[in-house]
Order: sequence, then structure tokens, then C-alpha cells
Amino acid sequence: MKAIVIGGGIIGLSSAYYLEKKGWDVTILDKSDLLDNCSYGNLGMIVPSHFVPLAAPGMVAQGIRWMFDKNSPFYIKPALNKDLISWGLKFLKCATEENVENAATALLDLNLYSKNLYEELESQPGFHFALEKKGILMYYKSNKTRNEELHLAEKAKGMGLDAKALSSEEVRALEPGTEMDVLGAVHYKCDAHLYPNKLIEQLLAHLRKAGVVIRENSLVNNIITQGGIVKEVVTQSESYEADMVVMAGGSWLSQIAKKANLKIPLMPGKGYSFTIDQPQRKLNIPAILCEARVAITPMNGHMRYGGTMEIGSVNNKVNLKRVEGIVNSIHEYFPNMRLSVPDKKDVWYGFRPCSPDGMPYLGFTNKFRNLIIAGGHAMMGLSLGPASGKVVADLASGVQPEVNIKCFRVDRFS
Repeated sequence: MKAIVIGGGIIGLSSAYYLEKKGWDVTILDKSDLLDNCSYGNLGMIVPSHFVPLAAPGMVAQGIRWMFDKNSPFYIKPALNKDLISWGLKFLKCATEENVENAATALLDLNLYSKNLYEELESQPGFHFALEKKGILMYYKSNKTRNEELHLAEKAKGMGLDAKALSSEEVRALEPGTEMDVLGAVHYKCDAHLYPNKLIEQLLAHLRKAGVVIRENSLVNNIITQGGIVKEVVTQSESYEADMVVMAGGSWLSQIAKKANLKIPLMPGKGYSFTIDQPQRKLNIPAILCEARVAITPMNGHMRYGGTMEIGSVNNKVNLKRVEGIVNSIHEYFPNMRLSVPDKKDVWYGFRPCSPDGMPYLGFTNKFRNLIIAGGHAMMGLSLGPASGKVVADLASGVQPEVNIKCFRVDRFS
């Protein structure tokens, strides 16, 4: 049985990994050379704590305020773009308490499943990607954010997660030598982190050794369908036939789907990160600076800093104002952690694939019985990689997935 996976990011590679384990003959097609996919600059966090989707009620009002500040962590770039307008209207409709409640259990279960699969993967020969289970610390500076985070922590505990509210003194004890200007933090001990650069390299090496064919620089030009199945996937140089096709094209998923006359609402959310190899100040535990929406991860001896969500068309420009916003916010929380704005050449950027309701697309389409969609994971792509890949392989093989994917229906906006 042959499978084609379109997309060589963490979702595509994970899908190929579990498909191959189930005996599929797998070919991966990717439009790039796989050296700089979105997972490479990721902050490497595995986050069961992130059970609230992007489309939450508070994001609408906050997003409108942030739109007028180009240093802000969330920015929708105004444009006369019908896809963006359509996505925005759907986002507004989905940003409800009901959506948050419906999403919470499904996102939590998928994240916990993924964390378990990462632990299993780390134990396999050829894999060692610096997986650490120290949790993450959600830092807050204002009383308003503290109240919000404490409320969320109580909800997390009610859902069975290990979450503990810490005073500023208790946080300082966990990070000795780090000066802080915070009211406190919530420690989600249920979370973990890894070094994504190692993970991707090791996955690619394993797949090649296992006989998975990886076609780099293979842009999909056409998808030929007939009688409720995908017949051929056509690139600029070759044509491929397979029993199963998996679309895992990241922020390009919507464009790829259009080639099969499918509409999958998706917009790229641009984010930035930079890595310092020998930082003067290191954190012991990954951090999220709540008000600033900035993340910091110690990984493999380095420190990686990242943030921002800029919804708009794909572009190759590095906006140093956005990076400056990340740098300035770090100093506001940690006064002795002084950083300079990095040179453009040292700034990584990538595009997170964002669905209007903040939840992934995962499963078969109603239109084609041999086409599985896996995408729209937004900022949780790396966190949900193995779980999504395992679900894909189970569905392709006629096996009931171990988690409920009803909320992630591919055709939910049709």
C-alpha cells in the first residue's frame, strides 16, 4: 500500500513515521529543501496546558487594540484580501465561550497523547532530542492577568493537570540569580520541552533509513481526482499515484487543498525567534511572559526567544519592530536579562497555520475517501506532531484513533 504525504514539517514527518511503522510505502513531497521548515525555529514546547484555542472571546477585543501597535504580540495586517476577510469573519464568529468549552477537552487529550508519544519516541534507537519534563512557567505582571491565569489554573486542575500558582518569591527560588519584576507565575508541571532542531534531523535520518522516499523541492502543481478518490499528485517534474494521500502542508495547506477543489479556511500567522548560543543569563524552566505573549526556552545549552502572531499573507520580510518588541518585553520581566536586537540574518521566522476556530483539521474529507487532512495546528504544531501523525496512520489503516477527533472535522466550515 502506497501513501503520499504532502509536506515535510513536523506533522508530515510524524505522519510518515507512523505510516511506515504500519507497513505503508511512503513518499514525502515538500516544496523546500527541508532545511528551514516551521518546526526548526519553534520554541520546542509540549503544552497540555494550552487547551484554550486562539479563537477565544478576549482575543477579539485585545486584538483590536493591538492592531494599532506594530510592536504588539498579535497583529492582523489589514489588506483587501478576500481569504483574510473571510477568515476574519469566521474567527469573530468562533471567538465564543462555547467554542472554548468545546475545544478544551479535545485539545488537552490530543496534547497529552502527543506527550506520551514523544516519551515513547525518545526511548527509540537513534532518537535523543533533549526531551525535558520541567513544565513551563506562565509569568504575569498585572493583577488583571494574574486573576485570569489563576482562574485558568483552577480549570486546568479540574481537568486533571498538575498546575500550581506561585508567588514571586517561590518563582525566584526556582530561578536563582535571575532578577524578576513579576507578581508571580503558574507552574504547569504537566508540560515539557525538547530541542526541535535535533528532533527534525533525527526524524529525517530515521525515515530515510527506513526506506521512506523524500522528494525535496517538489512543489505540487496539480491534484487529479476522479470518482471520489485522489488519482494523481503532480509536481513540476513527476506524477505520483498512491492508495492514500495526506495533506500536511502547513501554512500552504489551503492552497494545496484548492488544487483538489477543497476549501479549507486557513491563514498563516508569522512568528519570529532567535537563539543565543552562550547566553549570560539562563533560565532553568521554559517561560511564557503572559502579557507580552513571548516565550523563552532553554534548549540544548542555548536559549531561544520567540513570539508574535502576525496574521496576513506569506512574505519574506523580517520586521525588526516585531523582534524589538520581543527583546524589550524580556527586559521588562527579567531586568538583568539584557538582550540586544539581533541582526536580521540571525532572526528566524516561520508561518503558523491558523484555522478560524484555533483548532486543527484532522481526518478524512467528505469528498475523497483516500485523502486525509492534517493541518491548522497554529502554535501547537510541534506539540501535537506525534499525536496527529499517529491519528493519520490509524485512519489510513482503518484503525479507530485512540483520541476523539470529532472537534477537528475537516469539513466543519463547509
